[in-house]
Amino acid sequence: MSAHHVVLPEYEMGGCLAHLGTGRMIDYIRFEDDFAKVKTLAPRDIVDQTLAESDVRKKHEITVVGIKRRGEEFTYAAQDTVVRAGDLLIVSGRINDVEAFANRT
Repeated sequence: MSAHHVVLPEYEMGGCLAHLGTGRMIDYIRFEDDFAKVKTLAPRDIVDQTLAESDVRKKHEITVVGIKRRGEEFTYAAQDTVVRAGDLLIVSGRINDVEAFANRT
């Protein structure tokens, strides 16, 4: 029997905890090929704008996948979604890009 993928849970968890230790990311999932999904608070400079107006995809090279508002259900993000103060954003993209975006909160 040959192994095609080795799982090192301590290594994987250590990397995840290192990212969460900054306090700006609430949750962090790293995938292969330099890709991650992050849950973070909305940065102040995009609050009260639609995702299209803030142009986060082009400016920060990330995609806002969804938004969770206090007292409301999770919703998928669209270009006309308005970001509000206190929104939790689910963001995906290259690791350095999602980390840089999360550090703006």
